[in-house]
Amino acid sequence: MPKATPVSRYYDVSRDEHGQRFIDVHVTGLALLQNPLLNKTTAFTRTERRDLGLEGLIPPHVSTFDEQKERTYLRYLKCGSDIEKHEYLRALQDRNEVLFYGVLEDHLEEMLPIIYTPTVGEAVKTYSSNYRYPRGFAVSTEDIDRIDEMLENVSVNDVRMIVATDSSAILGLGDQGFGGMAISIGKLSLYTAAGGVGPDKTLPVELDVGTNRQDLIDDPLYLGVHHRRLTGADYDEFLDTFVEGVAHRYPKAIIQWEDFARGTAFRVLERYRKVIPSFNDDIQGTGAMALAGLTCASQMKGETLTAQVFVVVGAGAAGIGVAQAIRQGLVADGLSDAEAGARVFVVDRYGLLMHGQPDLESQQLPFARTPGDLTGWAYDGEYPTLHEVVVNARATALLGFTGVPGLFRQETVQAMLDATPRPIVFPLSNPSSHVEARPADVIEWTRGGAIIASGSPFPEVEYAGQCHPVGQGNNAFIFPGLGFGAVTARAREITDAMIMAAARTLAAYTLEHHPGHVYPPVSELREISIRIAVAVARQAITDGVCAQRSIRSLNDVQLEEAIRGRAWLPQYLPLHRSADARE
Repeated sequence: MPKATPVSRYYDVSRDEHGQRFIDVHVTGLALLQNPLLNKTTAFTRTERRDLGLEGLIPPHVSTFDEQKERTYLRYLKCGSDIEKHEYLRALQDRNEVLFYGVLEDHLEEMLPIIYTPTVGEAVKTYSSNYRYPRGFAVSTEDIDRIDEMLENVSVNDVRMIVATDSSAILGLGDQGFGGMAISIGKLSLYTAAGGVGPDKTLPVELDVGTNRQDLIDDPLYLGVHHRRLTGADYDEFLDTFVEGVAHRYPKAIIQWEDFARGTAFRVLERYRKVIPSFNDDIQGTGAMALAGLTCASQMKGETLTAQVFVVVGAGAAGIGVAQAIRQGLVADGLSDAEAGARVFVVDRYGLLMHGQPDLESQQLPFARTPGDLTGWAYDGEYPTLHEVVVNARATALLGFTGVPGLFRQETVQAMLDATPRPIVFPLSNPSSHVEARPADVIEWTRGGAIIASGSPFPEVEYAGQCHPVGQGNNAFIFPGLGFGAVTARAREITDAMIMAAARTLAAYTLEHHPGHVYPPVSELREISIRIAVAVARQAITDGVCAQRSIRSLNDVQLEEAIRGRAWLPQYLPLHRSADARE
């Protein structure tokens, strides 16, 4: 039997005669200390220091993992600003990955806004000026024709989860050029910290097809290619070549498409989802997250999801993704397609989406209305405005994905009180500076009646002697578990039913463990992700897309045990010097 390909050109993972895992390393000395997947800094044992050529290169004290985490956290607390904290954690990850995840796991709720939204938005904007250390894989218009040989330069051999972005629509910040790499890095940190995907099984990717930001093109310090974005057939050929290269080098990998512009996001998803297992978090992850929160909010009202009338503001990838998920949820709860469609209204720059508007895209058409649909409505212009839609539709739920701060006006939110004493208001745009309404204002406008979730964390709001929690509608509740479940199942495709299973599981967990809340606390993200992974893997089996034969016959208890057993944990393994180790 041929020898299995090692995990990395620098090491492999083996088991001793007792079945205990250890790392067989092919590098020693300074080269070992410079590998963040191998480096233990001060925690190398005395035997490891001697055998691996480390004596004299690190302080003499042998630290415990807990000592290292305490020292690291105390240093973290000395950072003055959130972006300084972000940069400190990224530097830690670049020198000692196990320690990074150990600290992150211990302080996940505190650090999630630092490594992910909202602080990652600032990291994206300053990526070129703050560049420190190579991480991830970058392919550009200058070298896409050499994708196969470039992927061979990646040191790990069994990548299972890729986050790839072309940086055309980062958060609410728009085109950020090469800076989008920070998003891919941040997302994959959560796949490991929350989802249990090993860090050597992940690969952040920047697809550098150019930028339409002239200030970046003119900036000599900008790290991306200095030309306008590819479009049309040239763009498609670029992505085709990338997908082919990934499928060849990493045949078991799943791709998460991240932060593509509105029309491109849907086109890329449909072009590749059956070619290589892939999904778009902005479309499908956001949709699942929002559907779970709306389900819980409806329960808090003592009502069902099917009793609500939804207004989704923003017809980009996130907004249409959420509108699609709501329709699917309504149908799953018993409504017909027509009945579900009648309860979902989408508003964009011109007002209510309507047939005949300029620039309507294919994914928006199922939500476009005709004048005949609006019989009995009162509105002044050619298309109803957001406020007019809320009033005429008698909306009970209002969701924002526009990145326009303050878009939800007092009069519009208060108009919802005519339809329900407890309006559901989800201003979900990121970062927090782009939120459509401040939660404290919404609570005041509705006299404490609103049920609120925002995209970035906000503190609870005190009003009339009562505390009102503000749920954090974060995609991190969905994508780590979705990805880990798909990886475990070696899913040949990420089906709509697998996405729905993730949404249902999040809602069920919240209702069971945190009744009266829209979302659970971020501190429970690991447990939530495991449960979602189990549900997703089960659905992959049901849908016939599970290529991992060993789990197909498992019952639910066995499947959960298998997934929990596969989840990567931040702990040091013994390091042994390989016979062919080199300095």
